[in-house]
Amino acid sequence: MLADTHLRTGLEALDRRVVDAMGRSDLVVHAGDIVSARVLDDLRAICDVHAVLGNNDHELVGALPDELRLGLAGVNVAVVHDSGPARGRAVRMALRFPGADLVVFGHSHVPVDERGVGRQLLFNPGSPTQRRSQSHRTFGSLQLEKGRVTSHRIVTLD
Repeated sequence: MLADTHLRTGLEALDRRVVDAMGRSDLVVHAGDIVSARVLDDLRAICDVHAVLGNNDHELVGALPDELRLGLAGVNVAVVHDSGPARGRAVRMALRFPGADLVVFGHSHVPVDERGVGRQLLFNPGSPTQRRSQSHRTFGSLQLEKGRVTSHRIVTLD
């Protein structure tokens, strides 16, 4: 899981561990702020990518949706860039995505891996390129099998 990569020219600035993890994955969900079509193409050359539009994805308007609802390995997944403030997020996401088992989001660069309303998993992988106020750059790793999220973790890069 990725969000907030903020890359303009290519994957050269993306930590090799992220690229390697993508290469071992069936697919990547990107929660927005890819920034350029070239980077999206580069990501798609590594593995299948499901992505949503972020607030910095001006070049990708019309190419990416504002939100996604996916069925992956029997898990109902919702993806959106901005989930709003942390306060009230669990209720907001449950109301916006009532059938989702997993909601993936980005925007804040703050990693989140927590249960919301009704055991809905709320997951923000953080940013692998811009840690901002966080102590580490991060990305996410999830395993989905037979209708369940069997593993989920935030992977630190620094």
